[in-house]
Amino acid sequence: MRNEDKWRFLLAGVSNMCGATATNPLDVVKIRMQLENELTRQKGLDVYRNRYYEGVIKGGIQIFKDEGFRGLYKGLLPSVMREALYSGIRLGAYEPIKVLLGAKDKAHTPLWKKICAGAVSGVIGSSIATPTDLVKVRMQACTHGHLAGDKTPRYKNTYSAFGEIIRKEGVKGLYVGVGPTVKRAAILTATQIPSYDHTKHTILNLKWMDEGPLLHIISSMVAGFMAALTTSPVDVVKTRIMNQKYERKKHYLLSELFDYL
Repeated sequence: MRNEDKWRFLLAGVSNMCGATATNPLDVVKIRMQLENELTRQKGLDVYRNRYYEGVIKGGIQIFKDEGFRGLYKGLLPSVMREALYSGIRLGAYEPIKVLLGAKDKAHTPLWKKICAGAVSGVIGSSIATPTDLVKVRMQACTHGHLAGDKTPRYKNTYSAFGEIIRKEGVKGLYVGVGPTVKRAAILTATQIPSYDHTKHTILNLKWMDEGPLLHIISSMVAGFMAALTTSPVDVVKTRIMNQKYERKKHYLLSELFDYL
């Protein structure tokens, strides 16, 4: 492996670990809102009229009221671990895989090669990082909150979570939801990185802007919007499956798929 590729993996992991730390409160709110519909439906309540987390801002305020500042940073350690593996691999491997597909000219690489490279690197990264993603979701999930009616934490900490899952559900328990996780990663990386890459080089080729921070910000905004748009349904399914124990996985997957058809 070239030194350039080693630095790409390292910097991708570190930068995304920093990003995960900064956005953890938003991730907690997202997880709670994704699971709230499930918990509300289980109690026979109207999904839309009995919301506890009403939007991102109100949801964050509600979590802060109920659980304090620490509540917004639940699952931080597994989240950082996940980004070190998942994003370090998917972003670090993107360029080498793109080159393997024959992309020699960065400024004029066909979009399909970028999409394929992104999908492959995303699948590899998510397959390896699934256990950390699972623990992150379960520690951030609203399984002991307002709707569940149980205020006992599901796991004491990150390491006890890994141990308890292995002890009660086996090693396979760490890979609950690996199917939708891999699908989400393939869609995300095939959308996000190529969108950024293609947007930046299109703007440069058209001479609308010069290389610089503003160009990177605009390209990142386009990539983020496209990624969120394409992955949201799969992300909800992934979160709900990961919040369930191993023995319920197959039944729950089928029910969720029917809900989205």
